[in-house]
Amino acid sequence: MTEWHMKSGKKPTGGRSRTLRRCNKKLAWKGGIFASTKVNAVKQVSFTAEGLGGTSKLKLNEAKFANVLDPKTKKSQKFDIANVVENSANREYARRNILTKGAIIEVKKGSETVKARVTSRPGQSGVINAVLLN
Repeated sequence: MTEWHMKSGKKPTGGRSRTLRRCNKKLAWKGGIFASTKVNAVKQVSFTAEGLGGTSKLKLNEAKFANVLDPKTKKSQKFDIANVVENSANREYARRNILTKGAIIEVKKGSETVKARVTSRPGQSGVINAVLLN
């Protein structure tokens, strides 16, 4: 499916919009398709070579675990993700269990569930890092 990133050729009044500067097609394909990382039982990663200078990105499509840092003990552990409680990017993402940076998730710490905030960008880094909330 293609994405259209260009400005519309119409004015709000319905007339034709013209630019005096440069061609807007240079701005047409900035960015890519949003990798909506979901909570699932199986980890799925897609490899893309989209970065500048020949660098590559790992887009995380589905994940079950998160690397969670405890700020009191300064230790990191791997916990299961139960679900997404809140997502400040879009409240619909919390309903669909989509993870982005800043999302608040519930993780299973032993027999109890605690809340943590996602600090990494899972759609671009390929890993979910989080910090426990007190």
